This record gives sequence, C-alpha cells and structure tokens, in this order.
Amino acid sequence: MLRKIIKIDEEKCIGCGACAEACHEGAIEMVDGKARLAREDYCDGLGDCLPSCPADAISFEVREAPAYDEAAVLAAKEKEASQTLACGCPGTQAKILRREDSTPVPFAKVEDVRQPAAVMTAAPGQQAAGSQLQQWPVQIKLVPTKAPYYENANLLIAADCTAYACGSFHQDFIRGRITLIGCPKLDSVDYSEKLTSIIRDNNIKSVTIVRMEVPCCGGLEYAVKQALRASGKFIPWQVVTISTDGRILE
Repeated sequence: MLRKIIKIDEEKCIGCGACAEACHEGAIEMVDGKARLAREDYCDGLGDCLPSCPADAISFEVREAPAYDEAAVLAAKEKEASQTLACGCPGTQAKILRREDSTPVPFAKVEDVRQPAAVMTAAPGQQAAGSQLQQWPVQIKLVPTKAPYYENANLLIAADCTAYACGSFHQDFIRGRITLIGCPKLDSVDYSEKLTSIIRDNNIKSVTIVRMEVPCCGGLEYAVKQALRASGKFIPWQVVTISTDGRILE
C-alpha cells in the first residue's frame, strides 16, 4: 500500500541511537553503527523519532510499504518484556517477585498533576522485616516500558540514595509497589520520555515519588511530573522527601 513512512539517510546518521530509543514501536534498529528501519510494518508513520535525531538524518516519504501492524508491535513488546533486555546481561531479565504482604502504605494526599501542586509527604511506617521488592529489574534505564507487573500497579519512582538513607524504606515505600529507581545526576539522562510511556501505556493506579532533600533530586521529581502531564491521565500521586539523616520531612 502507498503510505507515509520514515526515511533514514545513512550518510547523515552519526550512530547515536537516539531515534531507536525514541521509536516506541521498535521499528528502528542499530546495524553496524547506523540506524536502520528494520521493520516497515512496525513504523506507524507518526515520526516520534524525527525530533530526537541531532543530525537531521530522518525524514518522511510516501511510498509503497506494508501497512502498520499494531498487533505485531504489541506482541513484540510483550515478548521483549519477558526476555533479557538489549544490554545482554541475564540479570536484566524482567521477572515478578511474589510477596505475601503487598499492601502499600496509603497516600497522605492526592493532587491533580495537571494543576500547580505543593510537595506532599507521607508518614513513616513500620521497620522493614525483609525485602518487599515486587519485580526485577528496578533501574529506570533497564526496566521495560511494558510488563505484566505494571497492570493495576502502585508505582514507586525513587532516587537511588533514598533506600540507603531511610532504614525502613522497604516497609514504608517498596511494600505493595512496583519500584523504579534512578539518579538524574549520575545517569545524565531525561527520564521523562520513558516514564511517560510506562504511565501512558499501562494501567497505573498511583505514583509515589521519593527523593532526597538535595537539589539534584529535583530532576527526578520534575521528570515524573512531566511524565504524568504528558500521559494525559489523572493518577493519584505524592512526593515524599527524605533528609540525608534518614528523616521523612514534613
């Protein structure tokens, strides 16, 4: 069929991989250091990859191409979620960890992220008796955007230092939640796009952001709020701030 589809100029391509990361459908792959449209039937023709390319190597063209196969894209995403991720490390294989006690600490307050909102806090719970982790992996950079454990999930997005500062972190925050951790200062990436995909493309019940009081943690909070707005959903959320000596700040 004749339709609009992306075109990659391999002469201009600098091999940064930004377009492959931006393509939610998985149509683009890196081959011999160059971006390539590997699956024409995975390309929806919307061009999410275009603004991500720093070399202006991607454009649209209208030509004969297979129709966009949404069912195949969704099936591929489900398969990817259950297998080892692209980094090749067996330790990144997505898995669900079953826990007997899976009731999350209740929200202190609920706000509409589409409106200006104040930082919210939660009271601490009991001391942790053991691991409450519900899934693996946990790093934002490694987690899949689609996985069975996101269904009806209470999502915890935490700065990685928080678990070290707060002695009861597992019981207070991880219990009953799917956990994503990261550090915007050390990772030097904008998490908002990936978090938007996770929130938009899954049935997320709530989001809890846990950050340290240090200024660099503001990047994580900002990325989550941006993702909540971009998802177009109204989801209950809260922000919890922890001091460097382990106190939950009011």
